[in-house]
Amino acid sequence: MSVAKKDYKRITTRSLIEMKENGEKISMLTAYDFTMAKIVDAAGVDVILVGDSASNVMAGHETTFPITLDQMIYHASGVVRAIHRSLVVVDLPFGSYQSDSKEALRSAIRIMKESGAHAVKMEGGGEIKDSIRKILNAGIPVMGHLGLTPQSIYKFGTYTVRAKEDAEAEKLLEDAKLLETLGCFAIVLEKIPAHLAEKVAKSIAIPVIGIGAGGGVDGQVLVIHDMLG
Repeated sequence: MSVAKKDYKRITTRSLIEMKENGEKISMLTAYDFTMAKIVDAAGVDVILVGDSASNVMAGHETTFPITLDQMIYHASGVVRAIHRSLVVVDLPFGSYQSDSKEALRSAIRIMKESGAHAVKMEGGGEIKDSIRKILNAGIPVMGHLGLTPQSIYKFGTYTVRAKEDAEAEKLLEDAKLLETLGCFAIVLEKIPAHLAEKVAKSIAIPVIGIGAGGGVDGQVLVIHDMLG
């Protein structure tokens, strides 16, 4: 029996958890400027991600590394001014949270205060747990990101599918459960085997949003430039 989708006037972190509980799929797209965010929001997309992918698609860099915290705040500010319904999540860029938890908190506070965004997204699991905990303790919602994490691309050496081996798959599942325990409201899984993504989605109560991770998850995210071809 299908469940009628609830008409949310404003999407919150709680809305996404309700959507998972009700079996409703979550839609998520990137936007980096006022005009595109206005279009995406009006289309009824649940979550807008101001991704560090702006480094690639807006500035033409090869990786996400070069984009700065100031630039992320600039992009996020324009997006926030455009929306009426969508939840706006902003990537913490490379170098703004990995070195220590105090710097991570300062970076997250700047994004929230200066852009008006609703949440931040961070790549990694157990290795950044202290930073996640400190940000959450300050009342800032955190979305996790596991699997292929573009900010670690030089470590991986390739953009191919992650967690194909048993050990890496087990660590990913453990990290997903840890992120839930810490208090993250959702997790993005990028470029992992579909059966593993489905297993993760069924193992935790918070929404799992996939990108290149099959259809057995709670929602999908795309870079809008990829969606438009």
